Amino acid sequence: MSKTSKSSALKNKEGVSISEITNNSSIENIRKKRKSKPTSQLLITQILNGNITALSRAITLVESSNPLHLKKANEIIKSCLPYANNSIRIGITGVPGVGKSTFIEALGIHLTTTGKKVAVLAVDPSSSLSKGSILGDKTRMEDLVKDTNAFIRPSPSGTSLGGVARKTRETIILCEAAGFDTVIIETVGVGQSETAVHSMVDFFLLLKLAGAGDELQGIKRGIIEMADAIAINKADGENQKAAKLAKVEFNRALHLYPQKESEWQPKVLLCSALKQEGISEIWQLIKNYEKHSKANSYFDHNRKAQNKFWLLQTIEERLKSDFFNQKKIKTALSTQLQLIEEGTTTPFVAAEYLLGLALD
Repeated sequence: MSKTSKSSALKNKEGVSISEITNNSSIENIRKKRKSKPTSQLLITQILNGNITALSRAITLVESSNPLHLKKANEIIKSCLPYANNSIRIGITGVPGVGKSTFIEALGIHLTTTGKKVAVLAVDPSSSLSKGSILGDKTRMEDLVKDTNAFIRPSPSGTSLGGVARKTRETIILCEAAGFDTVIIETVGVGQSETAVHSMVDFFLLLKLAGAGDELQGIKRGIIEMADAIAINKADGENQKAAKLAKVEFNRALHLYPQKESEWQPKVLLCSALKQEGISEIWQLIKNYEKHSKANSYFDHNRKAQNKFWLLQTIEERLKSDFFNQKKIKTALSTQLQLIEEGTTTPFVAAEYLLGLALD
């Protein structure tokens, strides 16, 4: 199905024309709505009723660094928690250009047509210079964004590990409370730091390309070890032969690794997200994994282990934030950086001094 004949994702609501959304009175109404600050209880009630606008506003509070927003966000998360943990959480990663967004859209449409409610938490890379982020996933997923059973939330990666937005875990809870039974997390790209994604999902899918040198990565430790399945995308047209060969290579590589704690043997599948081929087979594999891991109690065990991991991560993050926000540390840090530049101290000595200063 060609995308050239479809309307832009920017026009994703029926009955809303360009003239309407640029009308002065409409703009003023939008401004008033944005300035209004609904109470935590109102947002909680609306989220539990599946209100997407309330969900988006709550996620914005969760992602905010404002202490007042943090307090309000924590109230919302605490109230939503009893209604969470009722979805399958899927992490999807792969090198840039592998077709993650196209694949997620194809999978999402497949799921919504069967009555599933899908939330996509897409993490866009932030610039290390401008700190900005494009957040273009809604534009890339033109069909899924118009689906009433889907919710797409792009977030900047910031400086967090593995390109995972700092508050993605809390966002998962809010999405589950809003009634989404499938949560998909799209990451920036592959690397050792993708363990951050792996530590918050039930099923970890690695997308690969055939004929791009990726086959050699199958015999290396790292990202392959974490994958519960490998999907070789763009397995269509002239690339089908190469994709089949890659599948054989990856299958051989996967058998080199020790058995997973889940006692699940990772599989390799072929797919073409663009042509929507192989998508149903991948979803069936995910369902098989869910059934398998729940039967041997690994599913619950893994989630409990993840919660403990994120407790420690949150403590580390809070301690780091508190440390650097101390006025005396800010002043002393500037001095120590200057001394390092002059060569009169070392990074390690400077660190010891600053840590000692924080404890005084």
